[in-house]
Amino acid sequence: MADPVIDSLVVGVGASAGVSVVEVLGLVSGVLRDAGLSVEAVVALSTVDAKAGEPGLVQAAERLGVPLVACSAEELAVVAVPNPSDVALAAVGTPSVAEAAALVGGGELLVPKRKSEPVDGRAGKVTCAVATANPGFTGPGGGRHDDRRGSGRGRRET
Repeated sequence: MADPVIDSLVVGVGASAGVSVVEVLGLVSGVLRDAGLSVEAVVALSTVDAKAGEPGLVQAAERLGVPLVACSAEELAVVAVPNPSDVALAAVGTPSVAEAAALVGGGELLVPKRKSEPVDGRAGKVTCAVATANPGFTGPGGGRHDDRRGSGRGRRET
């Protein structure tokens, strides 16, 4: 029996300064593919507000045709996550960015935090996690949610 179709996904993303759109989209598409989920089901990228202006994240959301939802560190810090990080806590004031940003809509975590591979001898600059989006997800504080692609569907494969 096939798993149910997953209509709406939120991808939480954490990033270091200077991350490229290529690195962000490479990780996001690879994580979704490996999990048997469709990029067409993504309704938002979500991150901490301190990183919401990062060009690689902004461009990734634009290319995916979804909003980039900005969450405060305080909003993210209260979300229970399986993989908290002292690095994230020191950098942006919350023990999780990717997982907490994916879960802030109240959905189920489908893919825990993954990090991009090292490039040219430097550590990967982006992390992402994937969660289901609750119906009507708009992000914290009523942030926008655009479903510009219509009825994109994701299927979870086992």
